[in-house]
Amino acid sequence: MLGPSGCGKTTVLRIVAGLTVKTSGSVEVDGVPVTGPQRKIGLVFQVPALMKWRTALENVLLPAEILGLDRAASRVRAQELLELVGLSEFASRYPRELSGGMQQRVAIARALAHDPAILLLDEPFSALDMMTRNQLNIELLRIWSERQKTSLLVTHSIPEAIFLSDRIVVLGPRPARILDVVTVSLPRPRDPSVRVSLSFMQIVDRIGRLVGLEYI
Repeated sequence: MLGPSGCGKTTVLRIVAGLTVKTSGSVEVDGVPVTGPQRKIGLVFQVPALMKWRTALENVLLPAEILGLDRAASRVRAQELLELVGLSEFASRYPRELSGGMQQRVAIARALAHDPAILLLDEPFSALDMMTRNQLNIELLRIWSERQKTSLLVTHSIPEAIFLSDRIVVLGPRPARILDVVTVSLPRPRDPSVRVSLSFMQIVDRIGRLVGLEYI
C-alpha cells in the first residue's frame, strides 16, 4: 500500500492485524472475518520496538514465550532466524549494541518466530538512512524468497514499493480512496539493477502521475 501521510495506510494494516476495530465494511483473512489478533499474522513496526533489557535472541523468542510454544524448539528456530537475517554472531548483543538496521533485522526475525502465514510491514525502513534502507530491501527480498510469506507492506517510497512488490494499491489523500491497483510484472528474483531498467521507470512514472507528481 502506497499513499500520502495520513491517508490511512497504517490503520488498514492494524485492522488486518486485528489491532484496530473497523467502523464499517468487512475484513477477511483466508476467508475468515478478522475479529481480533491472529496467530497466523506477524507484524513488523516502523521502529524495531525491541525490549532493551533482552538480547537479540531473547527478543526473537518473545512471541514464542507469549504463545506458550515449546522452548527448546523455539530457541532453535530463533537461532535459525537470526542466521537468516545475517545476525547469528550478534545473538547475545543488546539493542543498544546494534545499529538501526541490525535492530530492524531482529524485528523481522521476531515477526517470523511463530511461523506466521502472513507478514505485515508498516514502513519498516523509513527511519533508516538510504544506504541501509536499500540494503534491507535486498535482504527482505532474500528472506521472502526463502520463506515465501504472503506480505503486505506500507510505504511512502514509490521505488521501494515497485522493487519489493507484485501488486501496489495506490491510495489518494484523506479521505482515502483507491486510485489504482498497479501490477508489477518485473521478473523475480530481482536485484538492484532492475531499478534503472526502462520497465521500472515506466512504473515509477505511472504511479507518480497517479499521486500527482510531475516528471520532466
